[in-house]
Amino acid sequence: MKYKIIFSDIDGTLLNGDRTLSEATIRQVKRLKSTIPFILVSSRMPDQMYHLQKDLGIEGLPIIAYNGGLVLNGEKVLHSAVIPYPILKEIATINEEKFGGEIHISFYRNNKWYAPQYDQWAKREENNTLVSPTIRPNREVLSRWEAEQKGAHKLMLMGEKNLIESMFQLLNEKYASVMQIYRGKDTYIELSDISISKLTGVKIVLDEVYHLSLNEAIAFGDNYNDLEMLKGVGCGVAVDNARDEVKAVAKHLTNHHSKDGVASFLEKL
Repeated sequence: MKYKIIFSDIDGTLLNGDRTLSEATIRQVKRLKSTIPFILVSSRMPDQMYHLQKDLGIEGLPIIAYNGGLVLNGEKVLHSAVIPYPILKEIATINEEKFGGEIHISFYRNNKWYAPQYDQWAKREENNTLVSPTIRPNREVLSRWEAEQKGAHKLMLMGEKNLIESMFQLLNEKYASVMQIYRGKDTYIELSDISISKLTGVKIVLDEVYHLSLNEAIAFGDNYNDLEMLKGVGCGVAVDNARDEVKAVAKHLTNHHSKDGVASFLEKL
């Protein structure tokens, strides 16, 4: 099978141990870009992906942000799915009433990131993604969004491990049928609308932009939110640091993300 397009997760997959693009990765993507489009797929917001597109020389290509919640082709929105406003309000209330507001909840909508305070969690995300938040308390965001009943493309909940564990259990009991509830780290929970996934984003890009089939696509990933994507495409590739469940569905394994796993696989194409 001659593969015609590549999709790649970012954190823990494409980026190295310093959370940057290695020279080898940049070189391989640039070598292939004229014949095989390279599409970034992430839980990140678009602004946290554009600088990576620039470094890779793939500016203007589609991006799949918020785990498939927002799919863009240049400035054109191909798909957008948000968590409804009433659920946002309920989750903020749960944090206040059951956790004393101790869990940091960041709201993401389009290219806006609203953090309740500039704390260790906001600083960590800022350092990891090179984008700064707008500091605005959760209740103020909700108040501004109430009239139009605006939803969020993503909620990111951050806090101490025991708090996040309790919140994770509570969210699964109450919202598993209406939200994607993803715990990528002990101290993080990411929430998005139930209708989307990275694979739904991949399908939209294939159907609406490139008119290709899933069988013609390669995808790289490492974590639970990559599992469906790697299983669904023609060639799913897991980096060596991937979760065991992700490795189990991948057709190929490659090096650890800190050892140019994506680049070493691309060299063979």
